[in-house]
Amino acid sequence: MRFEGTADYVATEDLRVAVNAAIALERPLLVKGEPGTGKTVLAREVAGALGLPLIEWHVKSTTKAAQGLYEYDAVSRLRDSQLGDPRVHDIANYIRRGKLWEAFTDETRPVLLIDEIDKADIEFPNDLLQELDRMEFFVYETGETIRAGRRPIVIITSNNEKELPDAFLRRCFFHYIRCPDTETMHSIVDVHFPGLKKQLLSEALSMFYQLRDVPGLKKKPSTSELLDWIKLLVAEDIAPETLRERDTKKLIPPLHGALLKNEQDVHLFERLAFMARRGDGR
Repeated sequence: MRFEGTADYVATEDLRVAVNAAIALERPLLVKGEPGTGKTVLAREVAGALGLPLIEWHVKSTTKAAQGLYEYDAVSRLRDSQLGDPRVHDIANYIRRGKLWEAFTDETRPVLLIDEIDKADIEFPNDLLQELDRMEFFVYETGETIRAGRRPIVIITSNNEKELPDAFLRRCFFHYIRCPDTETMHSIVDVHFPGLKKQLLSEALSMFYQLRDVPGLKKKPSTSELLDWIKLLVAEDIAPETLRERDTKKLIPPLHGALLKNEQDVHLFERLAFMARRGDGR
């Protein structure tokens, strides 16, 4: 069972090595990187490439680790008891299975995505240490132990908003997805826009990397934002010459709202444009 990338997802050699190492070690794969570098999509592509089901657990700031195991709906049971519902005699009727329960009891070997784990409270990863390590947990209400027949392939993503505990990191195989180099990015764009004119692609990539190199940017544009920008360039029929005439150190790129995501970065380019005009005597 090896992941070699897919027709829709260009995986670099080091990323393929990381995925296959995590599968071989039966350890969770912790994937970090800038937002928009394809971390979440990776889990979906791994599941598709290996022919395995995908179970997605999208973490929010209010998410608790216990929700991934199960939740006991005591309120519904109390209501049913007041109404004389016979289901109240079996407490299992009020146990809601979480994503880890689903993954542990799946008859195949599923891919479990725990997405953006750094959004939750700092104790969230610590609370999952034993369950992810032993691949089992105890249900106190029913007295049963839920144990994985086969260890699921666990992919955990993080945008680095919070530092993760060392004890949690020790149990993971780690990989950081860097912004792709020009050659890899060229391949990625070819997948999404196979008929794109080479001259337009060349100018768009040149401007994209020049923009990322501008010092002081609060948020550098990522792969997903480049793809959105190129889609707009094609839709608006922007000529390659238009991109070539513009210097990203002096002028804001056309349709820059796809690349620059906050007013601080827009103001930065406006100041650079003003300084450039003064330097040119205009």
